[in-house]
Amino acid sequence: MSRTPISASLGAVRRLIVTKQHLSGPGPSRANPEEIVAMVPTLPYVQWDPVGVVAPSHLLSIWARLGPFPSSVLDRLMWEEKRLLLLWTPIANLVATDDYPLYASLMQRFPDSLSGSWGSQRERARKFLTGHGRLRKRILKELESGPRRVSEFSDHARTRRNDGEWTPRSDVAQLLEYLHMKGEVMVVGHARNQNLWGRTDQFLPPWVERRPLSASETDRAAVQKAIRGLGVATPREINYYYLRGQYRDLRGAVRDLEDASRIHQVVVRGVVEKETRYLHDDDVPLLERLESETLEPRVALLPPFDNMVQMQGRAQTLFGFDYVREQFLPPEKRRFGMWVLPILSGERFVGRMDLQFDREGRELRVKAIFAERGTPPDRDAAVGLKDQLESLAGLLGAQAVKLPSRVPGPWKEALHGTAVPRGSGH
Repeated sequence: MSRTPISASLGAVRRLIVTKQHLSGPGPSRANPEEIVAMVPTLPYVQWDPVGVVAPSHLLSIWARLGPFPSSVLDRLMWEEKRLLLLWTPIANLVATDDYPLYASLMQRFPDSLSGSWGSQRERARKFLTGHGRLRKRILKELESGPRRVSEFSDHARTRRNDGEWTPRSDVAQLLEYLHMKGEVMVVGHARNQNLWGRTDQFLPPWVERRPLSASETDRAAVQKAIRGLGVATPREINYYYLRGQYRDLRGAVRDLEDASRIHQVVVRGVVEKETRYLHDDDVPLLERLESETLEPRVALLPPFDNMVQMQGRAQTLFGFDYVREQFLPPEKRRFGMWVLPILSGERFVGRMDLQFDREGRELRVKAIFAERGTPPDRDAAVGLKDQLESLAGLLGAQAVKLPSRVPGPWKEALHGTAVPRGSGH
Protein backbone atom coordinates (compact mmCIF):
# COMPACT_ATOMS: atom_id res chain seq x y z
CA MET A 1 0.00 0.00 0.00
CA SER A 2 1.35 3.42 -0.96
CA ARG A 3 1.36 5.91 1.89
CA THR A 4 2.27 9.57 1.55
CA PRO A 5 3.66 10.87 4.85
CA ILE A 6 2.38 14.11 6.33
CA SER A 7 5.04 16.83 6.19
CA ALA A 8 5.38 19.05 9.24
CA SER A 9 7.76 21.74 10.42
CA LEU A 10 9.79 21.17 13.56
CA GLY A 11 8.13 24.17 15.19
CA ALA A 12 4.64 22.78 14.59
CA VAL A 13 5.66 19.37 15.95
CA ARG A 14 7.11 20.96 19.07
CA ARG A 15 3.93 22.96 19.60
CA LEU A 16 1.87 19.79 19.13
CA ILE A 17 3.93 17.89 21.70
CA VAL A 18 3.70 20.67 24.27
CA THR A 19 -0.06 20.97 23.69
CA LYS A 20 -0.67 17.22 24.01
CA GLN A 21 1.35 17.25 27.23
CA HIS A 22 -0.96 19.93 28.71
CA LEU A 23 1.86 22.46 28.88
CA SER A 24 0.50 25.13 26.54
CA GLY A 25 -2.04 27.92 26.90
CA PRO A 26 -2.58 30.20 29.89
CA GLY A 27 -0.67 29.33 33.02
CA PRO A 28 -2.65 27.21 35.50
CA SER A 29 -4.06 28.69 38.68
CA ARG A 30 -5.14 25.83 40.95
CA ALA A 31 -5.83 22.19 40.09
CA ASN A 32 -9.15 20.63 40.96
CA PRO A 33 -9.84 16.88 41.31
CA GLU A 34 -11.84 16.58 38.10
CA GLU A 35 -9.03 18.14 36.06
CA ILE A 36 -6.52 15.68 37.52
CA VAL A 37 -8.70 12.67 36.76
CA ALA A 38 -9.35 13.92 33.22
CA MET A 39 -5.69 14.68 32.46
CA VAL A 40 -3.90 11.52 33.66
CA PRO A 41 -5.29 9.08 31.04
CA THR A 42 -4.49 11.47 28.19
CA LEU A 43 -0.76 11.43 29.00
CA PRO A 44 -1.64 8.39 29.59
CA TYR A 45 0.11 8.11 32.98
CA VAL A 46 2.24 10.06 35.43
CA GLN A 47 5.42 8.34 36.61
CA TRP A 48 5.40 7.80 40.35
CA ASP A 49 8.53 8.67 42.27
CA PRO A 50 8.34 9.46 46.00
CA VAL A 51 11.83 10.98 46.40
CA GLY A 52 11.30 14.34 48.04
CA VAL A 53 14.41 16.43 47.32
CA VAL A 54 11.87 19.07 46.30
CA ALA A 55 8.59 17.16 46.19
CA PRO A 56 7.59 13.76 44.78
CA SER A 57 7.93 13.77 41.00
CA HIS A 58 4.30 12.80 40.35
CA LEU A 59 3.05 15.77 42.38
CA LEU A 60 5.31 18.14 40.47
CA SER A 61 4.23 16.75 37.08
CA ILE A 62 0.58 17.42 37.92
CA TRP A 63 1.39 20.83 39.41
CA ALA A 64 3.34 21.90 36.30
CA ARG A 65 0.27 21.23 34.15
CA LEU A 66 -2.68 22.14 36.34
CA GLY A 67 -1.38 24.28 39.18
CA PRO A 68 -1.02 23.72 42.94
CA PHE A 69 -3.28 21.46 44.95
CA PRO A 70 -3.21 19.87 48.42
CA SER A 71 -1.59 16.42 48.39
CA SER A 72 -4.70 15.23 50.23
CA VAL A 73 -6.62 15.67 46.95
CA LEU A 74 -4.51 13.03 45.25
CA ASP A 75 -4.75 10.75 48.29
CA ARG A 76 -8.53 10.97 48.14
CA LEU A 77 -8.64 10.24 44.40
CA MET A 78 -6.41 7.18 44.84
CA TRP A 79 -7.28 5.58 48.16
CA GLU A 80 -10.88 6.67 48.80
CA GLU A 81 -12.61 7.36 45.47
CA LYS A 82 -10.21 4.98 43.66
CA ARG A 83 -10.49 6.87 40.36
CA LEU A 84 -6.71 6.73 39.99
CA LEU A 85 -4.49 3.72 40.68
CA LEU A 86 -0.82 3.14 41.44
CA LEU A 87 0.30 0.29 39.17
CA TRP A 88 3.63 -1.24 38.16
CA THR A 89 3.58 -1.14 34.33
CA PRO A 90 6.30 -2.38 35.03
CA ILE A 91 7.60 0.89 36.53
CA ALA A 92 5.46 2.62 39.16
CA ASN A 93 2.86 4.80 37.44
CA LEU A 94 -0.24 6.74 38.37
CA VAL A 95 -2.96 5.64 35.93
CA ALA A 96 -6.70 6.02 35.37
CA THR A 97 -8.92 3.36 36.92
CA ASP A 98 -11.05 3.46 33.76
CA ASP A 99 -8.04 2.00 31.89
CA TYR A 100 -7.90 -1.04 34.17
CA PRO A 101 -8.92 -3.58 31.43
CA LEU A 102 -5.76 -2.66 29.49
CA TYR A 103 -3.54 -3.28 32.50
CA ALA A 104 -5.52 -6.40 33.45
CA SER A 105 -4.47 -7.88 30.12
CA LEU A 106 -0.79 -7.47 31.04
CA MET A 107 -1.44 -8.82 34.53
CA GLN A 108 -3.16 -11.89 33.19
CA ARG A 109 -0.12 -12.71 31.02
CA PHE A 110 2.64 -11.77 33.49
CA PRO A 111 5.53 -12.65 33.39
CA ASP A 112 5.09 -13.68 29.74
CA SER A 113 3.99 -10.10 29.01
CA LEU A 114 7.63 -9.00 29.44
CA SER A 115 9.42 -8.86 26.10
CA GLY A 116 13.01 -9.80 25.40
CA SER A 117 14.06 -6.22 26.16
CA TRP A 118 13.74 -7.12 29.85
CA GLY A 119 16.55 -9.65 29.51
CA SER A 120 16.46 -12.43 32.09
CA GLN A 121 13.78 -10.83 34.25
CA ARG A 122 10.92 -12.77 32.67
CA GLU A 123 12.56 -16.11 33.43
CA ARG A 124 13.62 -14.89 36.88
CA ALA A 125 10.02 -13.92 37.70
CA ARG A 126 8.69 -17.22 36.41
CA LYS A 127 11.12 -19.24 38.55
CA PHE A 128 10.47 -17.08 41.63
CA LEU A 129 6.69 -17.44 41.35
CA THR A 130 6.96 -21.19 40.82
CA GLY A 131 9.29 -21.63 43.78
CA HIS A 132 7.27 -19.54 46.23
CA GLY A 133 3.76 -20.97 45.88
CA ARG A 134 3.33 -21.55 49.62
CA LEU A 135 4.49 -18.04 50.46
CA ARG A 136 2.00 -16.65 47.94
CA LYS A 137 -0.86 -18.46 49.69
CA ARG A 138 0.25 -17.18 53.10
CA ILE A 139 0.49 -13.58 51.86
CA LEU A 140 -2.97 -13.65 50.31
CA LYS A 141 -4.37 -15.32 53.45
CA GLU A 142 -2.87 -12.68 55.74
CA LEU A 143 -4.25 -9.89 53.54
CA GLU A 144 -7.79 -11.22 54.00
CA SER A 145 -7.82 -9.45 57.37
CA GLY A 146 -6.78 -6.11 55.87
CA PRO A 147 -3.89 -4.13 54.32
CA ARG A 148 -0.33 -4.51 55.61
CA ARG A 149 3.07 -2.95 55.19
CA VAL A 150 5.76 -5.34 54.01
CA SER A 151 7.32 -5.45 57.48
CA GLU A 152 4.03 -6.64 58.98
CA PHE A 153 3.93 -9.96 57.13
CA SER A 154 4.86 -12.93 59.31
CA ASP A 155 7.34 -14.25 56.74
CA HIS A 156 9.10 -10.95 56.19
CA ALA A 157 12.86 -11.15 56.67
CA ARG A 158 15.36 -8.85 55.02
CA THR A 159 17.96 -10.47 52.82
CA ARG A 160 21.17 -9.13 51.36
CA ARG A 161 20.47 -6.90 48.41
CA ASN A 162 21.52 -7.89 44.93
CA ASP A 163 24.02 -5.87 42.92
CA GLY A 164 22.36 -2.85 41.36
CA GLU A 165 19.44 -2.70 43.80
CA TRP A 166 18.86 0.43 45.86
CA THR A 167 17.30 -1.16 48.93
CA PRO A 168 17.56 -4.48 50.78
CA ARG A 169 15.19 -7.11 49.47
CA SER A 170 13.16 -9.87 51.07
CA ASP A 171 11.26 -12.75 49.56
CA VAL A 172 8.02 -11.14 50.75
CA ALA A 173 8.87 -7.78 49.14
CA GLN A 174 9.86 -9.44 45.86
CA LEU A 175 6.77 -11.61 45.78
CA LEU A 176 4.48 -8.65 46.51
CA GLU A 177 5.90 -6.86 43.46
CA TYR A 178 5.32 -9.91 41.27
CA LEU A 179 1.82 -10.47 42.65
CA HIS A 180 1.11 -6.81 41.98
CA MET A 181 2.10 -7.29 38.34
CA LYS A 182 -0.09 -10.39 38.23
CA GLY A 183 -3.04 -8.36 39.51
CA GLU A 184 -3.52 -10.30 42.76
CA VAL A 185 -2.45 -7.52 45.14
CA MET A 186 -2.36 -3.73 44.90
CA VAL A 187 -0.98 -0.72 46.72
CA VAL A 188 -4.07 0.45 48.60
CA GLY A 189 -2.61 3.30 50.65
CA HIS A 190 0.45 4.66 52.42
CA ALA A 191 1.52 4.53 56.05
CA ARG A 192 4.63 6.42 57.17
CA ASN A 193 5.76 6.71 53.54
CA GLN A 194 5.52 2.95 53.09
CA ASN A 195 3.20 1.11 50.72
CA LEU A 196 0.13 -0.55 52.20
CA TRP A 197 -0.58 -3.77 50.34
CA GLY A 198 -4.04 -5.21 49.92
CA ARG A 199 -5.88 -7.80 47.87
CA THR A 200 -7.09 -6.55 44.51
CA ASP A 201 -10.43 -8.35 44.87
CA GLN A 202 -11.04 -6.40 48.09
CA PHE A 203 -9.72 -3.01 46.95
CA LEU A 204 -11.19 -2.47 43.48
CA PRO A 205 -14.75 -1.10 43.67
CA PRO A 206 -17.58 -2.97 41.91
CA TRP A 207 -17.92 -0.35 39.14
CA VAL A 208 -14.44 -1.11 37.75
CA GLU A 209 -14.49 -3.04 34.46
CA ARG A 210 -12.38 -6.13 35.07
CA ARG A 211 -12.58 -7.94 31.73
CA PRO A 212 -9.06 -7.90 30.27
CA LEU A 213 -8.55 -6.76 26.70
CA SER A 214 -7.08 -9.33 24.37
CA ALA A 215 -3.34 -9.09 23.66
CA SER A 216 -3.98 -7.54 20.24
CA GLU A 217 -6.56 -5.10 21.65
CA THR A 218 -4.07 -4.10 24.33
CA ASP A 219 -1.36 -3.47 21.75
CA ARG A 220 -3.60 -1.30 19.58
CA ALA A 221 -5.02 0.66 22.52
CA ALA A 222 -1.58 1.24 24.04
CA VAL A 223 0.01 2.34 20.76
CA GLN A 224 -2.72 4.92 20.25
CA LYS A 225 -2.48 6.17 23.82
CA ALA A 226 1.29 6.51 23.51
CA ILE A 227 1.15 8.40 20.22
CA ARG A 228 -1.58 10.74 21.44
CA GLY A 229 0.29 11.45 24.66
CA LEU A 230 3.58 12.07 22.85
CA GLY A 231 2.10 14.00 19.92
CA VAL A 232 4.30 12.18 17.42
CA ALA A 233 6.30 9.01 18.09
CA THR A 234 8.49 6.31 16.59
CA PRO A 235 7.92 2.63 17.49
CA ARG A 236 10.99 2.75 19.73
CA GLU A 237 9.58 5.77 21.59
CA ILE A 238 6.15 4.12 21.88
CA ASN A 239 7.70 1.00 23.39
CA TYR A 240 9.74 2.92 25.96
CA TYR A 241 7.19 5.58 26.84
CA TYR A 242 4.18 3.37 27.50
CA LEU A 243 4.06 -0.26 28.69
CA ARG A 244 7.88 -0.44 28.61
CA GLY A 245 8.51 -3.61 26.63
CA GLN A 246 5.19 -5.37 27.24
CA TYR A 247 3.79 -5.39 23.71
CA ARG A 248 3.05 -8.74 22.16
CA ASP A 249 3.45 -7.36 18.61
CA LEU A 250 4.05 -3.62 18.53
CA ARG A 251 5.08 -3.51 14.86
CA GLY A 252 1.97 -5.45 13.90
CA ALA A 253 -0.25 -3.09 15.89
CA VAL A 254 1.35 -0.06 14.19
CA ARG A 255 0.81 -1.66 10.77
CA ASP A 256 -2.85 -2.49 11.54
CA LEU A 257 -3.56 1.02 12.82
CA GLU A 258 -1.94 2.56 9.78
CA ASP A 259 -3.96 0.31 7.45
CA ALA A 260 -7.09 1.46 9.28
CA SER A 261 -5.98 5.13 8.96
CA ARG A 262 -5.99 5.57 12.71
CA ILE A 263 -2.37 6.71 12.58
CA HIS A 264 -0.29 8.32 9.82
CA GLN A 265 3.37 8.62 9.00
CA VAL A 266 4.76 12.09 9.54
CA VAL A 267 8.05 13.56 8.35
CA VAL A 268 9.52 16.38 10.42
CA ARG A 269 11.24 18.73 8.00
CA GLY A 270 14.92 19.22 8.76
CA VAL A 271 15.12 16.29 11.20
CA VAL A 272 17.00 13.14 10.22
CA GLU A 273 15.24 10.09 11.64
CA LYS A 274 16.30 6.45 11.91
CA GLU A 275 12.71 5.28 12.35
CA THR A 276 9.33 6.25 10.93
CA ARG A 277 7.44 8.71 13.08
CA TYR A 278 3.66 8.53 13.50
CA LEU A 279 0.80 10.93 14.25
CA HIS A 280 -2.69 9.98 15.45
CA ASP A 281 -5.51 10.69 13.00
CA ASP A 282 -7.44 12.66 15.65
CA ASP A 283 -4.53 15.11 15.92
CA VAL A 284 -4.05 15.84 12.22
CA PRO A 285 -6.24 19.02 12.31
CA LEU A 286 -4.40 20.25 15.40
CA LEU A 287 -1.00 19.79 13.75
CA GLU A 288 -2.20 21.62 10.63
CA ARG A 289 -3.45 24.52 12.74
CA LEU A 290 -0.19 24.71 14.70
CA GLU A 291 1.79 25.20 11.48
CA SER A 292 0.67 28.81 11.52
CA GLU A 293 -0.23 29.40 15.17
CA THR A 294 2.18 30.21 17.96
CA LEU A 295 1.76 29.19 21.58
CA GLU A 296 0.78 31.63 24.26
CA PRO A 297 3.97 32.10 26.30
CA ARG A 298 3.98 29.79 29.31
CA VAL A 299 6.83 28.68 31.55
CA ALA A 300 6.86 25.30 33.29
CA LEU A 301 9.30 23.76 35.76
CA LEU A 302 9.36 20.00 35.15
CA PRO A 303 10.56 17.29 37.54
CA PRO A 304 13.35 14.88 36.50
CA PHE A 305 10.93 12.00 35.80
CA ASP A 306 8.40 14.07 33.86
CA ASN A 307 6.83 12.62 30.71
CA MET A 308 8.39 15.38 28.60
CA VAL A 309 11.98 14.40 29.41
CA GLN A 310 11.80 10.66 29.92
CA MET A 311 13.67 9.87 26.70
CA GLN A 312 17.01 11.62 26.35
CA GLY A 313 17.35 10.90 22.62
CA ARG A 314 13.87 12.23 21.82
CA ALA A 315 14.43 15.46 23.78
CA GLN A 316 17.72 15.95 21.95
CA THR A 317 16.30 15.19 18.49
CA LEU A 318 13.09 17.22 18.67
CA PHE A 319 13.99 19.97 21.16
CA GLY A 320 17.78 20.17 21.03
CA PHE A 321 17.75 19.58 24.79
CA ASP A 322 20.38 17.29 26.28
CA TYR A 323 18.99 16.23 29.65
CA VAL A 324 20.58 13.68 31.96
CA ARG A 325 19.27 12.75 35.41
CA GLU A 326 22.44 13.58 37.25
CA GLN A 327 21.24 12.24 40.61
CA PHE A 328 22.32 8.85 39.27
CA LEU A 329 25.85 10.08 38.55
CA PRO A 330 28.76 10.37 41.00
CA PRO A 331 29.02 13.95 42.35
CA GLU A 332 32.23 14.62 40.44
CA LYS A 333 30.51 13.89 37.11
CA ARG A 334 27.54 16.22 37.62
CA ARG A 335 27.49 19.33 35.47
CA PHE A 336 24.31 20.98 36.75
CA GLY A 337 23.42 19.49 40.12
CA MET A 338 21.74 16.77 42.13
CA TRP A 339 18.05 17.42 41.41
CA VAL A 340 17.75 19.43 38.23
CA LEU A 341 14.41 20.61 36.87
CA PRO A 342 14.18 21.52 33.15
CA ILE A 343 12.68 24.93 32.36
CA LEU A 344 10.21 24.89 29.45
CA SER A 345 9.15 28.21 27.92
CA GLY A 346 6.56 27.86 25.18
CA GLU A 347 7.96 25.26 22.80
CA ARG A 348 11.61 25.58 23.90
CA PHE A 349 13.66 24.33 26.80
CA VAL A 350 15.41 27.52 27.89
CA GLY A 351 17.26 26.39 30.99
CA ARG A 352 17.47 24.16 34.02
CA MET A 353 17.45 24.70 37.75
CA ASP A 354 18.96 22.75 40.65
CA LEU A 355 16.46 22.89 43.53
CA GLN A 356 16.17 21.62 47.08
CA PHE A 357 13.46 22.09 49.70
CA ASP A 358 14.61 22.42 53.30
CA ARG A 359 11.59 21.10 55.17
CA GLU A 360 12.88 21.90 58.63
CA GLY A 361 13.66 25.50 57.72
CA ARG A 362 10.75 25.66 55.22
CA GLU A 363 13.02 27.22 52.65
CA LEU A 364 12.99 26.55 48.89
CA ARG A 365 16.63 26.74 47.83
CA VAL A 366 17.59 27.49 44.25
CA LYS A 367 21.11 26.11 44.27
CA ALA A 368 21.90 27.00 40.65
CA ILE A 369 20.20 28.30 37.47
CA PHE A 370 21.48 27.68 33.96
CA ALA A 371 20.30 29.15 30.66
CA GLU A 372 20.57 26.85 27.64
CA ARG A 373 23.33 27.64 25.19
CA GLY A 374 21.89 29.38 22.13
CA THR A 375 18.71 30.29 23.97
CA PRO A 376 18.99 33.89 25.21
CA PRO A 377 17.34 34.28 28.66
CA ASP A 378 14.59 36.79 27.82
CA ARG A 379 12.54 38.77 30.32
CA ASP A 380 9.23 37.02 29.50
CA ALA A 381 10.75 33.71 30.50
CA ALA A 382 12.13 35.31 33.66
CA VAL A 383 8.70 36.60 34.70
CA GLY A 384 7.18 33.19 34.04
CA LEU A 385 9.94 31.50 35.99
CA LYS A 386 9.41 33.86 38.92
CA ASP A 387 5.70 32.95 38.89
CA GLN A 388 6.58 29.25 38.86
CA LEU A 389 8.93 29.58 41.83
CA GLU A 390 6.30 31.45 43.81
CA SER A 391 3.68 28.85 42.91
CA LEU A 392 6.04 26.03 43.88
CA ALA A 393 6.80 27.74 47.19
CA GLY A 394 3.09 27.85 47.84
CA LEU A 395 2.70 24.18 46.94
CA LEU A 396 5.47 23.17 49.35
CA GLY A 397 4.46 25.48 52.16
CA ALA A 398 7.81 27.29 51.97
CA GLN A 399 8.25 30.48 53.96
CA ALA A 400 11.23 31.70 51.94
CA VAL A 401 12.87 31.29 48.54
CA LYS A 402 16.66 31.49 48.47
CA LEU A 403 18.31 32.36 45.15
CA PRO A 404 21.93 31.75 44.15
CA SER A 405 24.40 34.61 43.74
CA ARG A 406 24.74 33.91 40.00
CA VAL A 407 21.62 34.23 37.85
CA PRO A 408 21.65 34.41 34.01
CA GLY A 409 21.61 37.99 32.64
CA PRO A 410 18.08 39.26 31.91
CA TRP A 411 16.58 36.84 34.46
CA LYS A 412 18.36 38.44 37.40
CA GLU A 413 16.13 41.44 38.03
CA ALA A 414 12.85 39.51 37.81
CA LEU A 415 13.98 36.53 39.87
CA HIS A 416 15.43 38.58 42.69
CA GLY A 417 11.93 39.88 43.24
CA THR A 418 10.68 36.36 43.98
CA ALA A 419 8.47 36.26 47.07
CA VAL A 420 6.41 33.68 48.89
CA PRO A 421 2.70 34.35 48.18
CA ARG A 422 0.31 34.86 51.05
CA GLY A 423 -1.60 31.78 51.99
CA SER A 424 1.18 29.49 50.87
CA GLY A 425 1.05 25.97 52.18
CA HIS A 426 -0.49 22.58 51.55
